[in-house]
Amino acid sequence: MDKRLLSKGLIVGLLGVASLAAQADQAGGGGCGWGNMVFEGQRGLIPHLLATTTNGTSGNATFGLTSGTNGCDSSVRLGYGGRSLLAMNGMLDNIAEDMAQGQGEALDAYAVLLGIEEGDRAHFAQVTQANFSSIFSNPDVTGEQVLAATLDVMSRDQQLARYSKLPS
Repeated sequence: MDKRLLSKGLIVGLLGVASLAAQADQAGGGGCGWGNMVFEGQRGLIPHLLATTTNGTSGNATFGLTSGTNGCDSSVRLGYGGRSLLAMNGMLDNIAEDMAQGQGEALDAYAVLLGIEEGDRAHFAQVTQANFSSIFSNPDVTGEQVLAATLDVMSRDQQLARYSKLPS
């Protein structure tokens, strides 16, 4: 198997798992879904991943949110108390390097994370490279700032504007 393909798959997979783990006890309130019920009181990465997987694969958290069952409450305010997924996975420096060059695996993974279709990714790379200094506006920029600046740049581009709104 091609090492670049494996590396790219690993990066995207880690981002996906990290985003699922970050949501394990947030959406619908603490304890939403059967996974949280089954693994109630447990700590650590494995129980959180198993709870998230249980909730995601059976669709019970979605059902619970729409029906008001399974310990879910859609009126609860959503929050995120962790670090940026980009910073957490060590991606920010790699994205900056690839963006400055206009190509690379980390930039491709970032485009996938933003939901950019394959046919628009080369254009995304060109646009972000041309706007690198506004996206990475200072050496201490955070992942949240990079994301906000990227979405702002995309919103001003006719081809990328449709991707600039994250689902609410």
